Amino acid sequence: MNFGILLQMVAIGMASNLDNAGVGVAYGVKQIKIPFMANSMIALIGFLFALVGGLSGNWISHWIPTFIANFIGMVVLVAVGTWVLIQPLLEKKVKQQSSNRNLLLQILQNPEDADLDASKSVGFLESIILGIALSINNLAGGFDAGIIHLNIWVTSLISGAFSYICVGFCAYLGARYAAEKLGKKANVISGILLILVGLHQVLS
Repeated sequence: MNFGILLQMVAIGMASNLDNAGVGVAYGVKQIKIPFMANSMIALIGFLFALVGGLSGNWISHWIPTFIANFIGMVVLVAVGTWVLIQPLLEKKVKQQSSNRNLLLQILQNPEDADLDASKSVGFLESIILGIALSINNLAGGFDAGIIHLNIWVTSLISGAFSYICVGFCAYLGARYAAEKLGKKANVISGILLILVGLHQVLS
């Protein structure tokens, strides 16, 4: 495995999980604890989503030409990156809608809502719900890795590792330094990075 391929896998894993940093900060600021087991479950779900996406992308890639596969991978990442960037606008619209909204969407817009029992600590069931809500980007990143024939397992492991680091470390930062600005910037950086990684596949 050459350095360029490894760097591409790291970029996908990082871009897929940077918005988790914003969630970590939100929890830290709200003084909601994310225990080791809860964060591990979130990371495991991120790994599994990336793996499923990777297997799907790899299967599809066997039926289409390489250039088309790269183009599809680019479209997926650019689309997800754009969705991440426009989330703040969507959030304003969601707040105007009924409170009977989809639970996952509610948690994506307001991460602290995953603390369903208001215990100020993320439990097992809550970690599963939060992990699913946070792993949509991992699914897209894994799909991209599979469709351009990167190592699916390594990419998925990197995604899981970045998920754990982003949530855990940024929760600590949020609790210790109340770094709200980091949380707001994380989504923007994540969206831009996903778009750049996608464009690089076709333009390089």
